[in-house]
Amino acid sequence: MKNISVVILTRNAEDLIADCMDSVSFCDEVIVIDDYSTDRTAELAKLLGASVYPYSSESFAKKRNLGLKKAKGRWILYLDVDERVSPELARAIQSVLERKKDIYAAYRVNRKNFYLGNHEWPAMEKLERLFKKSKFEEWYGELHESPRVNGDIGDLDEGYIRHYTHQDLTSMLNKTIQWSKIEAELRFHANHPYMSWWRFFRVIMTAFYDSYVRQKGYKAGTAGLIESMYQGFSMFITYARLWELQQQNKGIKKK
Repeated sequence: MKNISVVILTRNAEDLIADCMDSVSFCDEVIVIDDYSTDRTAELAKLLGASVYPYSSESFAKKRNLGLKKAKGRWILYLDVDERVSPELARAIQSVLERKKDIYAAYRVNRKNFYLGNHEWPAMEKLERLFKKSKFEEWYGELHESPRVNGDIGDLDEGYIRHYTHQDLTSMLNKTIQWSKIEAELRFHANHPYMSWWRFFRVIMTAFYDSYVRQKGYKAGTAGLIESMYQGFSMFITYARLWELQQQNKGIKKK
């Protein structure tokens, strides 16, 4: 059995896949779950030694679960194609692999976001990304997936994943168009309260405040302001779509 497998989710990322795979060169196996890319992503991944499995789904959980099924390693690391493992985090992961006995079934790792080029976001995230396969059950959740683990979860404080998200306005807007529809449908089917006019102001301002103030986006300068305003805009589109669904289904009970 291989010691560690990395599962990478991809779609039309021919400019990203090589750097992503290079950052996990310490892994014994690379599994790429490719959402039927129309560029050379799958081809390049294969040339670089990855096992590529075409699979299309709007559910990230289903994609990650396919990776779990295909991976042969004792440990599994999950990565998106726009993410990179820092050398410090790579060493921390390797130290986990060298332990003869480990009390944890999974580990949370740090993730640092970079917006609109190389603008570093002030707030650091912690995400469950490293799992002992024998203790890992599944990913669940339609949009914002979560792991189900049989055991305790520890923290790796050394290093971080570098996440190059929202690198240009076009990709940001395309993401909103794609995912706002799914998020609106999920809220609609969960019987979200009727979208009165005042709710729009609340969701927009809440999103902006969370990004610009609570996460200290103001420290990122102009890029931080743009990203925070975008978060408010993205929430507006999601809830406008929800309002549209509610208008199309007048029979739903207003709350």
